Amino acid sequence: MHKFDLKNRTAIITGGAQGFGLDIARRFLDSGAKVIIWDLDENLLKKVNDEIKNIDLSYFKVDVSNFGMVKETVEKITKNSNIDILINNAGITGPTLPLWEYDVSEWNNIINVNLIGTFNCCKAIVPSMMKNNYGRIVNVTSVAGKDGNANASAYSSAKAGAIGLTKSLGKELADKNIAVNAVTPAGAKTRILDQMSKEHVQRMLSKVPRGRFLELSEFTSLICWLSSEENSFSTAAVFDISGGRSTY
Repeated sequence: MHKFDLKNRTAIITGGAQGFGLDIARRFLDSGAKVIIWDLDENLLKKVNDEIKNIDLSYFKVDVSNFGMVKETVEKITKNSNIDILINNAGITGPTLPLWEYDVSEWNNIINVNLIGTFNCCKAIVPSMMKNNYGRIVNVTSVAGKDGNANASAYSSAKAGAIGLTKSLGKELADKNIAVNAVTPAGAKTRILDQMSKEHVQRMLSKVPRGRFLELSEFTSLICWLSSEENSFSTAAVFDISGGRSTY
């Protein structure tokens, strides 16, 4: 497996205590980065920290939908360190229901975590990257944001919004050494599938021409490249990793 050079780089990974985020954290550490994982589950954060036992790993309990908490945490970090890489990975799927049966508070919560949370983190961190004239931001979206998934209107809408945010922010920062890109994975074998009905999961799988779910190692390879200095030109782009489901 290719090893990327992330030495002397500090990365924040939201939703970093499990699933995609945790695998990204492990790969970043192996590539020489200092990694700060954010998550809402403090017990899970402590468990991950104890398991990995790496001096280059630290964590904060952060609710990304709360801008005040995000801003305060960023200020603590930047007192002693640059923030070179931001992976906006925190996300929830919510229930699988038709739009007209959705509880309004559930809808708002999904939008707040997946879309507003991405905005909050970018808003708080981008000024520091601009000051240092370096940054790599990767927003973890979904094929649902491109295609729309039936019975997942809130999630699909939030991820579509994050794609639009990526394109706008990438263009705003295009004259600087800061790359902003999105990735659109298909389903992968992570705990997020546990939030969905078996029927919904099977429906997702049936749409993938490769006939299987995404492997975490495949996903993190793409994230690592986008987060490295090797990615010196691509920005405001959407990188598909859906096994052929979406080809645009």
